[in-house]
Amino acid sequence: MKEDEEIERHEDVDIALLDDTIQQGHMTFLEHLEELRVVLFKCAGVFLVSFVLIVVFFRKINELIRIPLERAMENHGVTEALVTTSPFGIFSFLLQMGFMGSFAISSPFILYFVSSFIAPGLSKKEKRALLPGAIVALFLLCLGSAFSYLVLIPSALNVSIYFNELLGVSLMWAADKYMSLLLWMILGVGLLFEFPLVIAILVYVGILTQAQLREFRRFAIIIIFVLSAFITPTQDPLTLMIMAFPLMLLYEGSIIIGGFIERKRNKAQEAEYAAWDEEDDEYRD
Repeated sequence: MKEDEEIERHEDVDIALLDDTIQQGHMTFLEHLEELRVVLFKCAGVFLVSFVLIVVFFRKINELIRIPLERAMENHGVTEALVTTSPFGIFSFLLQMGFMGSFAISSPFILYFVSSFIAPGLSKKEKRALLPGAIVALFLLCLGSAFSYLVLIPSALNVSIYFNELLGVSLMWAADKYMSLLLWMILGVGLLFEFPLVIAILVYVGILTQAQLREFRRFAIIIIFVLSAFITPTQDPLTLMIMAFPLMLLYEGSIIIGGFIERKRNKAQEAEYAAWDEEDDEYRD
């Protein structure tokens, strides 16, 4: 008899929840498409505004782009290295400058728009992790890009100029090729710095564990060196180590963060199991 009353009570709760859901309403497929269209329009709009800002201040941005090269040239007494090798090569340089700068400026806003779009479909726990995760992702991207711009690119350029001088080869680098190199290294290294966040997410959802990360350390070091060799254009040992060392530190940091996430998740599960046991005891009584 008591069990029947308990079942009826649960059915009443389910019906009440269903009524609330119907009253509140759900978005239809077309409404989701409309919301997605608005989000895409906002992303395109902020990217276009960023592109216009790049066009307006392209001289100042060009000065920032040339800083790593000019510092490397000063170290070796070189006065000029960039040239254009085709009639429209300079336009390729300007377009790459525009797209790279627009991506850098608009990425925080695009990340916010995308997060706001997927947030309604997430649970409360996932929503709480969304904002910190987005902030960490942006921070790691900026950290990797700054490391590449301030440390890695000047080191690679210094090594390249040194070997050019050692072999008696004159420097005549195409401006659009230099921009491609800068774009590839800044964005590539910035995205590589995101991998600790990916590892933390995999640990958070239970796909990886701290013990597995420790066992995989040897293979991770090999993969890091391979990726570093792929990203760095000179492939000299110095630049390779400069690139690989912070990535290895980030991997070790991800192991520590993974252990923290595991402990926190286990405590939450233990508390949830304890609550279930208390409910079962009350039900038996």
